[in-house]
Amino acid sequence: MILLQSHSRFLLQTLLNRVQNLEKAIELDHHWVEFDDVRFHVQVSMKNPHILQLSLSLPTPPLETVFVGGLPFGAIEAIKAAYGVTVQILDPPRDGFNLTLKLNLSKLPQDEEHRHTLLVKIASVREVVLGAPLRVILKHLASRTVAPDMNQFVALVHRPNESFFLVPQAEKVTVIFPMRFKDSIDTILATSFLQEFMESRRTAGLSNAPPCLWSQSPPLELKGATDNALSANAGFVTFVIFPRHVEGRKLDRTVWNLSTFHAYVNYHVKCSEGFMHSRMRRRVESLIQALNCAKPDQEKTKKTPHTRSFKRLSLKDSRTNSSS
Repeated sequence: MILLQSHSRFLLQTLLNRVQNLEKAIELDHHWVEFDDVRFHVQVSMKNPHILQLSLSLPTPPLETVFVGGLPFGAIEAIKAAYGVTVQILDPPRDGFNLTLKLNLSKLPQDEEHRHTLLVKIASVREVVLGAPLRVILKHLASRTVAPDMNQFVALVHRPNESFFLVPQAEKVTVIFPMRFKDSIDTILATSFLQEFMESRRTAGLSNAPPCLWSQSPPLELKGATDNALSANAGFVTFVIFPRHVEGRKLDRTVWNLSTFHAYVNYHVKCSEGFMHSRMRRRVESLIQALNCAKPDQEKTKKTPHTRSFKRLSLKDSRTNSSS
């Protein structure tokens, strides 16, 4: 299985190319969309080649999620903590986007290793913004506390008009994913995949992993949620996160893995579907080849003196022969 990278590869390559050609006045205006409908826009003008503007558009949040100024709660603080004075938040953002950052490339660290580390962090702006609420809750879990003014369960957006839920407690945080798929085949494959995903947790090598549960009906922790939020044709997946799962550097990995769990499942469902299609095509090709080998080759049939041939005559030919 494969895990998605936290940084945008195209954004990182764009930043690296711009830094390497900083003295050249090259105009950039790139638009692209990544998984879960996260849109990016990078712009560099000829007048200010050292200034790069990065805009980010997030998935459309459902009604149960809480956005502050068009961003998830804690996102502004997370951006300032991650990038410091290198990045400036523009208010208001570019039209059609939730966030616009102004990056002064001339203020990047001179050390190549530190500069590359910072550029990778900038390319991970999606994780910084969307994972900010999850990071706040899990940081309190590491200290075995609950964030003040926190609801019984918190809804966080991760796909357009879809959210997953957190039930924060002092000793654990329960994370619940309603799994939805548009295609009926994807739903069947995802259901089978998630059941195997739950069973694999019982192997010896994964004894320290978070407990994982799958159920067709909504868990009791989501009592009181709206019917639309609880509609899931592939069931519900529940993870129980304990303080040991968010200690030290484990926090960043846990935040990213939970934020992209649905994309992770969808990726492997599509890979499984493509693998089965390729297997079926190869099977059909082998059957066609076997049928072709079973056909008699009339051109290569050797004629012997004892070989007799017959010619089918038409009614007109038979009358002609009889009259003659």
